[in-house]
Amino acid sequence: MKVLVVSAHPSSTSFVGSLREMALNQLQQLGHEVRHHDLYQESFSPVFTPYERLHHVGNIDEKLEHLPELVPYVHNLQWCDALVLVYPTWWGAQPAILKGWIDRVFMNEVAWVLPEGEARIRPLLTNVRRLVVLTTHGSGKFLNSVQGESGKRIALRSIRAMFHSRVRTHWIGIYKLDTSSPAQRERKIKNASRRLHRLFD
Repeated sequence: MKVLVVSAHPSSTSFVGSLREMALNQLQQLGHEVRHHDLYQESFSPVFTPYERLHHVGNIDEKLEHLPELVPYVHNLQWCDALVLVYPTWWGAQPAILKGWIDRVFMNEVAWVLPEGEARIRPLLTNVRRLVVLTTHGSGKFLNSVQGESGKRIALRSIRAMFHSRVRTHWIGIYKLDTSSPAQRERKIKNASRRLHRLFD
């Protein structure tokens, strides 16, 4: 399977950094072809520019000629069979850098198209048949549920709609990280590793 891993955390020594390394190692050991974007390490700009707004709908080749920094992200998204997102949940959703990646890369003629005369968009990333989210939460699941888990809706409803109609989605949420002991954190990583192994074995 061709797997694209997109991670977002400013510190490589964080718990999310450990999750990312676990996921990359697990997928490679299982024999999958893996590509990885670390958005912070690559200094990805999350800013949706005036040019992108003015050319929101338009010829994709012309857009990418003006936005060459987005070309590898677009190509890898169109290449993969599975997308794995690894990030911390901040303020109920994705970090700004990852949300900006979604804003900028899931563009017209890449992720979707609106056929002339129709009122509903048609997804274009039908190559993606599996979406996995590995994310951390400082608080517990109950509090996150009360807050609405907007990040979960963005991942499992909004961007999921751009993929194959039978895409399989999996949410691996790690809760109560702020109050977890080192031993508990180690168990959380092992549990996430087991779940990831079952999904890609």
